[in-house]
Amino acid sequence: MALNLAARVHPVVLFTIVDSYERRIPDAQRVIGTLLGIIDKGAVEITNCFCVPHNESNEEVAVELDFAKDMFELHQKVNPGEGIVGWWATGHEITDHSLLIHDYYSRVTNNLTNPIHLTVDTTLHGGRMGMKAYISVSMGVPGKTPGTMFAPIPVETVSYLPEIVGEKSKFSRNRLVDPTTDLQLISEASQNIESTLQVLLGSVDGNIFVSAY
Repeated sequence: MALNLAARVHPVVLFTIVDSYERRIPDAQRVIGTLLGIIDKGAVEITNCFCVPHNESNEEVAVELDFAKDMFELHQKVNPGEGIVGWWATGHEITDHSLLIHDYYSRVTNNLTNPIHLTVDTTLHGGRMGMKAYISVSMGVPGKTPGTMFAPIPVETVSYLPEIVGEKSKFSRNRLVDPTTDLQLISEASQNIESTLQVLLGSVDGNIFVSAY
C-alpha cells in the first residue's frame, strides 16, 4: 500500500478506545484492539473497533488471538460490510512489541495489504489527546537482512450525521432541560382533544336527518 494512504477515524472509535483505557486492568501499560472499517478511494475509513486482551512486559507480549477472532466474527454478523483494517493502541509512542502485533494484523486484514496502526494518547502527554496513524514500510540495504519501520500517514476525524448530532449535544453549553410534569402533559392533551372536537363539530350539519333501521 502506498504512503499516500490516509486514515479517517469516526468519533465512536475514539470513545471506545478511551472507554477501554478507563476499564483496563490494574498496572496495564497500555490497551490494544482491532480496527474495523472500509477502504474508500485511497483512504481507510475506521468506523468501529473493539478491545483485545493482552499481557505485555519489557521482555514479551501475549495477545489473545482467539478472542480477537471470535469478536470479529460477532461483528460480522451485525455489520458484514466492516472488515479488519488494522489495530489500535493507547499511548504516545510505538513500543518494541508493536511490530510483532502489526505482523499478526497484516495477515488478517481484508483487502488491505498494509494495515493501519492507530495510536491514541490517553495519558494526555503534552496536554492533549494526540492521535497518529502509521503503516509499516520495509527498509535496509539491498542484499542484507531487511528491516521494518512505521511511517506516519495523514489522519483525520470524520462523522456521520447522527454522530454530528451527538457531538453537538455532548458539547452544548445548554445542558439543562425543564422537566414536564404529568399535570402539564394531561392539560396539553386535553387542549388538543378540545381543539379537535371543535373542528369536528364545526364541520357537522345539524339539519341532517338521521334514521335508524
